[in-house]
Amino acid sequence: MYMDYHIHVKTNFSFLQGASHPDELFQQAAELGLKGLAITDEASVAGVVRAHITAKELGLKLIVGAEIHPQDSLPVVLWATDRRSYGRLCRLITKGRRQAEKGQYSLTFQDIVEHSDGLLAGVIPRAAKGQPLLFHLQQYAKVFSKRGYLLGELSLGPNDRRRLEWLQSLSQRSRLPLVADGNVFYHHPSRAPLYDIITAIRMGIRVNELGEQRFANAQKYLKSPEEMRALWHRAPDACERAAEIAEQCHFSLDELRYEYPEELVPPGYTPLEYLRHLTWEGARQRYPQGIPEKVRSILEHELRLIGDLHYEAYFLTVWDLVRFARSRGILCQGRGSAANSAVCFCLGITAVDPDRMDLLFERFVSRERNEAPDIDVDFEHERREEIIQYIYNKYGRERAGMTAEVITYRPRSAVRDVGKALGFSLEEVDRLASTIERFHEEPDLLERCREAGFDTQSLATRHLVEWATALVGFPRHLSQHTGGMVITHGPLCELVPLENAAMPDRTVIQWNKDDLDELGILKVDCLCLGMLTAIRKTFQTIKRHYGREITLASVPEGDEGVYQMIRRADTMGVFQIESRAQMSMLPRLQPRCFYDLVIEVAIVRPGPIQGNMVHPYLRRRAGEEPVTYPNEAIREVLGKTLGVPLFQEQAMRLAMVAAGFTPGEADQLRRAMGAWRRPGLIDAFRRKLIDGMLSNGFSPEYAEAIFQQIRGFGDYGFPESHAASFALLVYVSAWLKYHYQAAFTVGLLNSQPMGFYAPAQLIEDAQRHGVEVRPVDVNFSFWDSDLEDADAPTKLATETISASDPSQRKGEIPWPFSKEIPSEGPCPWHASPNPHLESNTNKFPLCPESTFFPVKAIRLGFRMIQGMRQTDAEKIIQARVHGPFTNLTEFVKRTKLSKSAVVRLARADTFASLGLTRREALWLAMKMAPDAPSLFTSTAETSSAHYPSDQSSHQNTKDQSLEKSLLPQMSMAEEVIADYSMFGLSLKAHPLRLLRSELNLLRVIPAIKLKDIPDGHPVRVAGMVLVRQRPSTARGITFMTLEDETGMINLIIRPDVWQRWRLIALNAPLILAVGRLQKQSGVIHVVVMRLEDLSNKLAGLEGQSRDFC
Repeated sequence: MYMDYHIHVKTNFSFLQGASHPDELFQQAAELGLKGLAITDEASVAGVVRAHITAKELGLKLIVGAEIHPQDSLPVVLWATDRRSYGRLCRLITKGRRQAEKGQYSLTFQDIVEHSDGLLAGVIPRAAKGQPLLFHLQQYAKVFSKRGYLLGELSLGPNDRRRLEWLQSLSQRSRLPLVADGNVFYHHPSRAPLYDIITAIRMGIRVNELGEQRFANAQKYLKSPEEMRALWHRAPDACERAAEIAEQCHFSLDELRYEYPEELVPPGYTPLEYLRHLTWEGARQRYPQGIPEKVRSILEHELRLIGDLHYEAYFLTVWDLVRFARSRGILCQGRGSAANSAVCFCLGITAVDPDRMDLLFERFVSRERNEAPDIDVDFEHERREEIIQYIYNKYGRERAGMTAEVITYRPRSAVRDVGKALGFSLEEVDRLASTIERFHEEPDLLERCREAGFDTQSLATRHLVEWATALVGFPRHLSQHTGGMVITHGPLCELVPLENAAMPDRTVIQWNKDDLDELGILKVDCLCLGMLTAIRKTFQTIKRHYGREITLASVPEGDEGVYQMIRRADTMGVFQIESRAQMSMLPRLQPRCFYDLVIEVAIVRPGPIQGNMVHPYLRRRAGEEPVTYPNEAIREVLGKTLGVPLFQEQAMRLAMVAAGFTPGEADQLRRAMGAWRRPGLIDAFRRKLIDGMLSNGFSPEYAEAIFQQIRGFGDYGFPESHAASFALLVYVSAWLKYHYQAAFTVGLLNSQPMGFYAPAQLIEDAQRHGVEVRPVDVNFSFWDSDLEDADAPTKLATETISASDPSQRKGEIPWPFSKEIPSEGPCPWHASPNPHLESNTNKFPLCPESTFFPVKAIRLGFRMIQGMRQTDAEKIIQARVHGPFTNLTEFVKRTKLSKSAVVRLARADTFASLGLTRREALWLAMKMAPDAPSLFTSTAETSSAHYPSDQSSHQNTKDQSLEKSLLPQMSMAEEVIADYSMFGLSLKAHPLRLLRSELNLLRVIPAIKLKDIPDGHPVRVAGMVLVRQRPSTARGITFMTLEDETGMINLIIRPDVWQRWRLIALNAPLILAVGRLQKQSGVIHVVVMRLEDLSNKLAGLEGQSRDFC
C-alpha cells in the first residue's frame, strides 16, 4: 500500500528547524500525489493557518499537530482529532510556553497526560531520560492506549535493516503500533544545505562544527508514496498506519468559531440593544440641537447591518476601551475605515461627523465581505500600556492576548547569520551588510560581495549568496503586533496557544493579523501615536505656563495664520506633513481649509501616484486644466476632488454610480485591486466595471481611464475617512506650532522617540522661530524639558510657576470651549461646500504667543542626556527643594549620586550655574570621587572626597578655584564634539559652522543661499545626512535630506547616479553633493550628479580635541 500521508512534518515555523515554507511543502505534496500532511512544528501552531490556506486551494488534507519534548520523558508528536482535542493541544502548548522564557517552553510527561484526551500520540524512540527506553514507551502506551503509536524512521543508511528489526521489537514489547515516519524538515533534497545552515545559526556555531548534529544524508525531504513504500518494503503495515492516523483526524481550522465577550452588557439588555442605547445616547450628545434626519437614517442602516453580522459585541468592546482611556485623561482617536461609521462617531470612537462628511459604511463593513471589521484606535504612545493592561485585568490572561508579528529574515540579517555560519569573520559580514540598502528592493548579493571586497569566484562566497538569498523571508521569531489584541468569550488558549512576550506582563498568541483575518477572528487594534502624546504634553505645558486649558475639541478652526504657515511648508514637527515629500507638496497644493488638509494627507501616497492622479489634480487646482464631468452623477462623486478620484470611497462610489455595483461589490472591487498576489481577481471586475459603464452611456475611453485610476491605488489608496481623522491632528499640531512654538517643541522633545526628525532638528527649528533654547543645568532642569521666562534666566527651578486668570490679560480674546463635545472628545470639523476653492473664515483670530503672553525660553531636561537615569534626576530635583546648589562639593553631598552619574553630568556640561566649565566640572568630579584614579585624588584627600563635611567644604571651594584656573579652555570644536557625544546635538554650534571656512574653499553653498540661485544652475552643497528615502512609487529615485548650519537641503538622486555613488550615499554621515538646482512652486531640490564623502573632516574635528570627556 502507498503511504499517502506524511504525519510528521516541520515547517520553518519551528524557527530555524524546518527549512521550507508551509506552502512549499503542500505544493510539493500535490506534485508527489500525496493526499495530505500533518504539520507538527515544535510546541507551535504558528504556521498552520498558512498551511490551511494552501491545503484548501490544492484540495489536500491538513492534519494539525505539534511535536513536544517533555523534560522527563521521550519526545512525542500529538495530533488533534477534533475541535476539543485541538483546544487541549493549544492549552498544553500555552502551559509550556507560559512556564518558560520567550522562545522556550517547559513541559513534563504529567502535563501531557493531563491534556491527552482525544489526542493521538506518536512517540519518538530516542535516548531515554532516567529510566530505560521501554519504560517510557510503556508509560505512553498506558496513557494513550489505542491512540498511541511508535514513530519509526529509516534513512537509506547501512543500518536500516537492523534499525527496523529494533523498532519492530520495541513496538511489540511496548504495544505501540509502528508507524512509518518520514520526519520531514524540508520539501526538496536541494534544501538540505540550508537546513545545515539554519541548524548552525540556531546553535550559534559554524556549519563545519555541527558534527553529530548534522544529518548523515539529505533524506529529510518530503518523499513520494513510491519512495516511502520502497523504503519500508519490509514493513508495509507501518505505511498503512500513517493513513490510519490521518483518517482519525477530522479537525479542520474551519471549525473554529469566534465569540466576543459579553461582560459589557448590563442586565436586561442584549448586546445589540445595549449598542443601540449607547449609540442613540451618544448621538444626542453629538447633536444637542437635534439629530439630523440624514444621520438617523445612517445610524439605523449601520445598526441593522451590525446586528445581522453579529458584530455588536465587538463595537461595545472598542467603546469600552475608549471610555476607559478618556476616564484616565489619555488622548485617543479612531482612524482607518472605521471612521466611515456613524455608529463609531456617536460612540466617541472616531471624530468624523457623518453629517458633514460623505461616509460609505460599506468601506468598513459589508455583507459581501468575508472579513471581520477592523477598528483602529490610536492612543498616546507613552500610555498605551495602560490600555493593554486594562484589557488583561478585565478579561484575564486566558482570554486576552497580543497578536503576533512574524519577524522574517531580510537581506542584511540573512547575510549576517549565513556569513557567520559559513565561517566568515564578523568584520567581513559587517562590511558586506553595510553595502546592502535598507530599502525594499532585493539586492544583487553577488554584486554587493564584490563591492565589499569578497572573492566572488570563491565557492564560499557563492554559497553565502545562494543561501542568504534562500533564507530571506524565512520566519526568524515571533514578536508582538504594534497593538492588535484578541479578546474572547471563552478561553483564548483553546483557540490558539499563547506565550510570553519579551516585554514584561504581556502574552502573545502564535498567529498574526493575516492568520486572524483568514479565520474571521476579530481583534482590537490598540495602536500608539506619538503625536497624541506630544499634543497632550503641549496642552499641559500651555496650561502650566499660560493658564489656558486647551483640548482637541476646543482648538479653533479656520485659523488663516496657521494655513499660511502650512502653505510655506513651515511644518517641521507637524503631524503627517513634516516629511520632505509633504513639504514639497504643500507650496504646490496651497491648503486653505480643512478639506485641503484631508487631500494633502492622502495625495502623497503610492495610490494616487500610481494612478496618475497627482499632477492632474494639481493642474486643475491651479486652473491650468479644465474640470469636466460626463454627467451630474459623476460630479456628485468627484466634484470635491476636481474630477480626480483620490480616495478609496470615491473608487467604490464610481463603481456604484457608473457601473451599477452594489456597495458590497464595490468594496470587493477595491480589495481585488489591491490583491497583487492574485492578479486574476482583477480581470473579472474589470469586465464587469467597463461593461456596466458602457451600458450606462460612458465612452470606452472614459471607462478604461476610470478603471486604470482605480487600479492604480487599490489597497494603497487612503480611505477618505482615515485621511480626515489624520487631518484633525494635522490641524491641531499646526495650530499649536503656530501659536505656541516653544510649548509645542517641549511637547515633541518630551515625547521622543516619535516623528520624522531628531531632537537636534526640532531644537534648531525652534531657534529659527526665535525661541531661546537653554542647556541642561543642575539648578534649572527637570527630567522633562520645560519652559521658563525668557527674561528671567536665573530664576531657579524650585519655584512654582503660577498663572493669573487669562481673561484679565489685556487684549486677549476669551478662550472658546466647545459645548457640543466633551472636553476630551474629538473635534467635528468639516469642509466648506467647495473646499478646493474656498477658505474658512477666521472665527477665532489669535496671534502667536509672543503677542499676548510672556516670552518663554525652553530649558532642556535631564532626559536629553544620553544614558541619564530618571532616578538620578529625581534625586537632584528633590535635593534642590532645599535651595540651589552653589558648588560641586555641596551638590555631591546633597544628592548622594554615584561617581558615574556625577561624571556623566559633568561631561554633559550641566554645572554652568555653579560657575564651572565642562572641563573644570569633569576634573573636579573625577577628583572628588572616592574610587578615582591617583591621577586625580591623593591619599590624604580621600577621607573628605565624596561626602565632605561642612568644614571641609569651604576649603574645597578655595582649592577648586585654584585648580580650575590652571585648566586650559576647551575649543569650540571640542565643546561641540562633547555635546554631540552626550546629547546628539549642540546648542553652541552646528558642526558645519566649524567647517564652513573649509567648505568655502570647496565652493560649497549654504542651504540658506539656495533660494537666491537661478533654477538649473550648477551647485555644490554639503551637510549631515538626516534622511534617506526611496518610495516604492519613485521609479528607483532616492531622496536624501542634508542639513548644514543654515537649514536643510533636499537631494534627488536618480538610479544611475545612486549606483555610482551608493556606498557613500548609504554610509557617509557628511556628504558633499554636486548637481543642478531645481525650483518648482517655491520648492528647492538639488538633482545630484556626484557625491563626495566628507566624513574625514568630522574626524578632523575630533582630532583637534584634547578633552578627556
